[in-house]
Amino acid sequence: MNKIKYIRYILTAFILAGGLLSLAQDMLDSYLVEAAKNNPGLKSRFSEYLATLEKVPQVGALPDPQVAFGYFIQPVETRVGPQIARISASQMFPWFGTFRAKEDAVTEMAKSKYEMFEEAKSHLFYEVKSTYYSLYFTQKAIDIMLENIIILNTFHKLALIKVESGLASSVDLLRVEMDIADLENQLALLRDNFFIMQTGFNNLLNVDEQRVVITPDSLINTDFNLTRETVLDSIRSGNHQVLQMEFMEASYEKQEIVAKKLGNPNFMLGLDYVVVSKSSNPMTSPSESGKDAMVFPMLSISIPLYRQKYTSMVKEAVLMQESTESGKLDKMNVLETTFEKANRDYKDANRRISLYRGQSDKAIKSLHILQTAYETEGENFEELLRMERQILKYNLELEKARADKDAAIAFIDYLMGK
Repeated sequence: MNKIKYIRYILTAFILAGGLLSLAQDMLDSYLVEAAKNNPGLKSRFSEYLATLEKVPQVGALPDPQVAFGYFIQPVETRVGPQIARISASQMFPWFGTFRAKEDAVTEMAKSKYEMFEEAKSHLFYEVKSTYYSLYFTQKAIDIMLENIIILNTFHKLALIKVESGLASSVDLLRVEMDIADLENQLALLRDNFFIMQTGFNNLLNVDEQRVVITPDSLINTDFNLTRETVLDSIRSGNHQVLQMEFMEASYEKQEIVAKKLGNPNFMLGLDYVVVSKSSNPMTSPSESGKDAMVFPMLSISIPLYRQKYTSMVKEAVLMQESTESGKLDKMNVLETTFEKANRDYKDANRRISLYRGQSDKAIKSLHILQTAYETEGENFEELLRMERQILKYNLELEKARADKDAAIAFIDYLMGK
């Protein structure tokens, strides 16, 4: 029993090492930074946001000016000479405020794209954290399995001594050997699972998929102290899916303004310049002959007579506003339900931590009593092995509860837009 107690003492000492806990958190933070820099999906979202920003100067620019050149095949005779060519330049101007409204609409759309980027980043951080906690649990399960295999090998030696002394049946040896074989098989599966999860974790960071992921010896005992009302307020004000819909709604409001302004007249300003050749009329003085300073300013207005198109554009923008508003309310309802489930998982994990910590302590005491009885009387070896399996179960469930608790906190943080 001394060897078992020594092994558990060493494990407890590592779990309680504060410096290692701080190192573990620093390591997770470094993984999050790496994911933010390297993840291709996140880069795609950010490029989409930048591309939308580039539309702002596009919609705020004037239409290209029009320049025309005409040559008279049959020159038009005038008092100062024949007109031989005409040069025209014109510029179209939309109704007052149209450009500003278009820029505002695209700017709100760009803000919506940015919130989509922030949503992708928050979700990526949650995936990194949850996968990291799963890796932690799997590594702890491997360590616990190895520890229990060592303990079962100690039981095997103890049973061998009892069998050789005639105080126990060889069935005891077979039982412990069967348990060791089961644990070794589970250990192999856990190692395979760890490799798969490590590959997935490294792919989230977009690094070498075989790079070793460093997991902590224990997770920091983090508690979630915010009230339900505080969390729901944070979700309403900080969830990036909700914010994305709010900016989309604002964009549709600006598009409604744009549609109304497009239904107003447009103006075109222009100049005509006529080139006049030298006159062949002898009565024309040399100073006036060929004088081509014939400039004609122009002002034209395009009147949108067919109103159905613009009316439909306004209705479309209004309906999209209503759709987005309803979608936002629906999203809030879904997020509230999702938070309640995550909060339930957090509370359940907290209860399981307390439960299995107590169950493990009681099982260890029971194991000590059963081992003492077997060492002295050679009885209840099957019960001894059963109790060891219970300790294995409780230790695994305890670490699973710790990982589930931190994963639940990470998910609630994601819902709040962190």
